[in-house]
Amino acid sequence: MAFVTTSAPASQIAPRIGRFLARPFVAFWNLLILMAESTPRMEAVRALNAQSDGDLAARGTTRADEVRRIFGDRIH
Repeated sequence: MAFVTTSAPASQIAPRIGRFLARPFVAFWNLLILMAESTPRMEAVRALNAQSDGDLAARGTTRADEVRRIFGDRIH
């Protein structure tokens, strides 16, 4: 004889409720990250990361100098 349970145990229901309640906060956090990553500074950082140290040396600059140029008014 087999027994069949049609309801989920409470231990499986609680995480679902937690994930459901956390959705607005996760969405808001993802929006903040999207906004931060879409700034011109981040575009410049992506372009800098795509360049090799040899390319930067050929231009007569270093990675640290470029970071200072990009974030000049934000870091000290």
